[in-house]
Amino acid sequence: MAFDAFALILAMLGLGMLFARLRALPDNAAETLNKVVLYVCLPAAVLTYVPRLQLDASLLGLMATPWLLMLATWALVSLATRVFGFARDVHAVLLICVALANSSFIGYPMVRALLGDAALPYAVVYDQFGTFLLLSTFGLLVLARYSGDRPPTALQVLGRISRFPPLWALLFALLLMPAQPPSWIGTALKQLADAMLPLVMLAVGLSIQLRLRREELRPLAVGLLLKLLVLPALALPLSWALGMQGLMLKANILESAMPTMITAAALAISHRLAPRLAAALVGYGIVLSLVTLPAWMWVLG
Repeated sequence: MAFDAFALILAMLGLGMLFARLRALPDNAAETLNKVVLYVCLPAAVLTYVPRLQLDASLLGLMATPWLLMLATWALVSLATRVFGFARDVHAVLLICVALANSSFIGYPMVRALLGDAALPYAVVYDQFGTFLLLSTFGLLVLARYSGDRPPTALQVLGRISRFPPLWALLFALLLMPAQPPSWIGTALKQLADAMLPLVMLAVGLSIQLRLRREELRPLAVGLLLKLLVLPALALPLSWALGMQGLMLKANILESAMPTMITAAALAISHRLAPRLAAALVGYGIVLSLVTLPAWMWVLG
């Protein structure tokens, strides 16, 4: 399954880049595809796999890992800024683009491809209770602090969280969705969830940015090193300390090794915080993760 998934990833990524070069699709095609994934495919994946999850205290480690890695990111990026003298906007982009992983759009299909269906509920817990809440709190605070905006109020944060479609799907899956729904419902949801991987990679190919100025190469290298290698390396002993093992541990490491969240980079760009660097961290991160994620699987294996 992993080989088939990677072949599909490369094919759709290449098609997206080709379509972008030929201008074969409308300019907002990538944004439209991402909204389809957000409003349709992600909730379908949550409703398909979360009801199979056995709720217990061991899941607290999955929820805590992204928050603990965020603290590590803050320390490491602050050290890198002090050593290399990064500008204020570069520092802000590194903070949110290293701390926030693409644990849903790319994380769900990659975890499923590399670990199988049984690991996907763990990826959902990591993403919904970790990365998504981090984006809605830590991410917004960093953007406000470094772009000159006012910090968001608690009501604004709660409003943002409440408008996230997969969160409603998660609550429904935990409270009402049976583990074995009627076959026609289960089949339809699974088909919608399966569409996530090709749609996401096509959207990435349409919007990927790999061009960068010479002076931005150093922060790019620092960001990629931290995101793809250092944070998952820290997540391994952290997983042991939190009592994880087996499939849960592997899912936790893989989610921690995912490239930069596209939404985080888009928010940095919209706030005019080192936009080329933010786009490059997403583009190069996704391309390099096609090598680093299987490498982490080899390490874990």
